[in-house]
Amino acid sequence: MKHFMGEEWKVRPAGGATGEAYIAQHGDQKIFIKRNSSPFLAVLSAEGIVPKLLWTKRLENGDVITAQRWVNGRELKSPEMCEGRVARLLAKIHRSEELLDMFMRMGNTPLTPADLLQNLNERISHFKIKDPYISEAMKWLSASMEGLDFETSVVCHADVNHNNWIMSDDNLFLIDWDGAIMADPALDLAQLLYLYVPKNQWENWLKEYGLTYSANLKYRLRWYMISQCVESILWRWQRQEYHEMTKWSDLLFQLLQETEFHC
Repeated sequence: MKHFMGEEWKVRPAGGATGEAYIAQHGDQKIFIKRNSSPFLAVLSAEGIVPKLLWTKRLENGDVITAQRWVNGRELKSPEMCEGRVARLLAKIHRSEELLDMFMRMGNTPLTPADLLQNLNERISHFKIKDPYISEAMKWLSASMEGLDFETSVVCHADVNHNNWIMSDDNLFLIDWDGAIMADPALDLAQLLYLYVPKNQWENWLKEYGLTYSANLKYRLRWYMISQCVESILWRWQRQEYHEMTKWSDLLFQLLQETEFHC
């Protein structure tokens, strides 16, 4: 990366799971560089969802390098996820026709609940995982899938963890779009609400987002959160991060106790 930028630039890793992000600095000029970033970064930039895209270059080996304006911001803290600005930005993302159009033109198709369930079943079978909570969760998800009624799929970020929300001056950004999918908007909403917003504030938070907290939405939120718990347990089990599995197992147990279906 340093060779690509030139000797006058000081380049250092920006961290992150992929190791493909860098911070480049030349005097007072500072930019964020990423290799093979999300192909719809230009649309995200144009809509103010991520920091401004400065340029895109394709290397001889086919890799694409993108540069974005560096923002002196900070990650949101967990309690700040309850704020209306988070709800409004997520609503803007989910209702962006430009983002959805770009995503579809790239050949993406919606992730259905059946697709999600099949993926989980395949991973459970592959890793030969036998856990009573996961078994009950998968039976409930399968039995309850027919009740998932939603009108349209939207572009979902799919990882709305507070670490991906960046506050800079008066601007709020949602970064790290590598795992974005087309799906029921409740997929994003479930993770955000269950992990960050007290239940007695859900109705007001959803008003800021632009939705009424209905029985249908409540059902979908629970379905996607149970599936997210299973996904998170599998993800950490695969990486042998057993100590990180506890909170997800506890939340899964709590959610299963609230369902009308028990094994």
